[in-house]
Amino acid sequence: MSVLLDTHMWIWWLVPDSPLSSAERNALDAEATEGGLCLSPISMWEAQVLHVKGRLKLDVPFAVWLREAASDAVVTLLPIDIHVIAALDALPASVHGDPADRLIIATARAHAVPLATRDAAIRRSRAMKIWSP
Repeated sequence: MSVLLDTHMWIWWLVPDSPLSSAERNALDAEATEGGLCLSPISMWEAQVLHVKGRLKLDVPFAVWLREAASDAVVTLLPIDIHVIAALDALPASVHGDPADRLIIATARAHAVPLATRDAAIRRSRAMKIWSP
């Protein structure tokens, strides 16, 4: 089974001292070994914004970190394609106001994969299946 990582889950999985529980980390590690972790390209942009704002501190230049963190060996990038945009268009306006989060939700729906997130608004929306370890 594949899992789409919300931006914060992707970052937390990759950085030390994150708020992930050991159950979450172990389950994500297990998914990764089977090539089951997916990412929306919008998450790479969100990570860059976090880095610029100083909220994602790295020991290496951002470009180096990104090449490793989004490599084929780590995650499968799911395209923002016609299916995702159609799923985005079908989302009710009441489902999360953040455009990046709406794209991530639409990506999960278009690819029929659960979303790993701790975002309370996304979880409350019930707009897609939520992953649990």
